[in-house]
Amino acid sequence: MKVILTQDVDNLGLTGQIIDVSRGYARNKLIPSLWAVEATPGNLKSYEKARTEFEIRSMKEKERAQKHAQQIESIVLTIAQKAGEKDKLYGSVTSMDLVEAMSEQGLEMDRRKIKLAEPIKTLGDYEIPIRLHSEVTATIKVSVIKAED
Repeated sequence: MKVILTQDVDNLGLTGQIIDVSRGYARNKLIPSLWAVEATPGNLKSYEKARTEFEIRSMKEKERAQKHAQQIESIVLTIAQKAGEKDKLYGSVTSMDLVEAMSEQGLEMDRRKIKLAEPIKTLGDYEIPIRLHSEVTATIKVSVIKAED
């Protein structure tokens, strides 16, 4: 079934793209969630009219994401955690901890944009990718240090 995406969907496509998906996925997930509309002749006509608007909006979002990426890459987050022997943390540093540390620096971020493969469990310096836009990925430097008791 062909659908027109009304917003960016991870691992599927960008706003305004016409894609072919299974009928069940379209009817049960994409259309009820308002992420897509069916590619009927009427919707295709309205899509063609709105296509330039989609492209302009996408360019503005990309520029905004690039500026945000420059801000993110200019800072280094320092997170203090309790650690035991061999620099192993008693807990772990998760994306929620990173969001909290970023908000203290004045940067608001959605935790789902942080692409942390697995929680950080040892002391050290890390570079963590943050996907701000489908074409823009920033890397934030995180330093996990031992907390003073």
